[in-house]
Amino acid sequence: MRIRTAIFGVYVVASAAGLVVVMSLVLRDVRLRYVESMRRTMGDTAAYLAAFSTPLTPGEDWTRKLVTLPRESDLLRTFACDREGLVLFDSAARDKGATYQWTMFGGGRRASENYTQANVAVVDGELRVVAAVRSDGHLVGWVGVGRRLATVNEGVREARWRLVFYTGGVALIMVMAGWWIATRLTHSLERLTAHVRDIRDGRPTVPIKSRAREIATLSQAFEEMRDALEGRQHVERYTQSLAHEVKAPLAAIRGAAELLDEPMPEEQRAKFLLNIRTEAARIQRIIDRLLELSSLEARKRLRQTETVASASLAAEAAEVVRPVASAHGIVLRIADESDTLVRGETVLLREALVNLLQNAIEFSPPGSEILLTVQAREQKVFFTVDDRGAGVPIYALPRVFERFYSLPRPGTEKKSTGLGLALVREIAHLHGGDATLENREGGGVRAIFWVPVGT
Repeated sequence: MRIRTAIFGVYVVASAAGLVVVMSLVLRDVRLRYVESMRRTMGDTAAYLAAFSTPLTPGEDWTRKLVTLPRESDLLRTFACDREGLVLFDSAARDKGATYQWTMFGGGRRASENYTQANVAVVDGELRVVAAVRSDGHLVGWVGVGRRLATVNEGVREARWRLVFYTGGVALIMVMAGWWIATRLTHSLERLTAHVRDIRDGRPTVPIKSRAREIATLSQAFEEMRDALEGRQHVERYTQSLAHEVKAPLAAIRGAAELLDEPMPEEQRAKFLLNIRTEAARIQRIIDRLLELSSLEARKRLRQTETVASASLAAEAAEVVRPVASAHGIVLRIADESDTLVRGETVLLREALVNLLQNAIEFSPPGSEILLTVQAREQKVFFTVDDRGAGVPIYALPRVFERFYSLPRPGTEKKSTGLGLALVREIAHLHGGDATLENREGGGVRAIFWVPVGT
């Protein structure tokens, strides 16, 4: 499971659990608050009616004032009782003459069911609220209002659905925000993973910048670790490589020098001197290539970059090796399928192509053809070199880009310094690209060097 999915899942589960608990409490409380609000309004109405119907003189029929009120029996029922609970007036003409028990029975913990107030009760599904009518401080009766609770159910239901709708909208926003938060949290980790993989593959990379201090610190720590490890391994690797590669030429020079101390014909002496010069030149080439490769590996970014057309870059590289190809009887052809611009160090890019072409020439039989193709796709520029040689043995394919690994050239059986293809891959990595080598169907080798499109 990806960490983004885990973070998002935990966030959604925790948020959903919290919303369910809160919603259950709120939805249960909706009816309570709705009815309680209605009770308070009905209480104020009953108090007003009690004051309105208070008799001005003893013995006055105080209920006659209620008759003058508008009758809204469907919404609110008005009633009046004497001290014993006998109903004297009923705006709905329903219970007149009946007896209401005083005080009304109440009790219960929730207002939506029953009430603890003595003047409030729910009787036969009707909420009743009464107020005392007094004359000269003496109780003369009761006046009250009643409303069936069924009339408020629809309002309560609408309020609950409205609450559910709004809560659903909030939940959707929370889910989107949770995904955005999870994405933001893991994006830095993904960038850090890509940075570490670039370090592993030897690609040029810089520490990532992040607002999260821990991510930025970890990225910097990886970079410092790479510098420390590369510094140690760099010295050890190149020391061992140089010692191994120079050992054979030095032995040949030493042997030839010892033999020169003895008397010999001039022709043989000249042969040994030529051998010494040849091996010394070989050592010089190894050292020069090794220094060049070491310099590239130590660099983390390009220096003097410029924009160059891929077609002209391929043409320049081909012109450099064309005399050598002609000397071997090899035809060098260029197929420009794209003239896309690339950005980088022109000298290094041209050197990489020259190395690939030289490598193809050395392994191609006389009279064959080498094709250099330039293509652009998926924001990348591909330089492909196809030859008609014998191909690379299967066991050697994974190692052809290793330093000092070289295969014997056809005919001479000589090996090169083994640094050319390593140099090519290092140049590709420095430009954000890569280099690969594979056998072609029908014979020959295909070398691919690609870099990103530049502007």
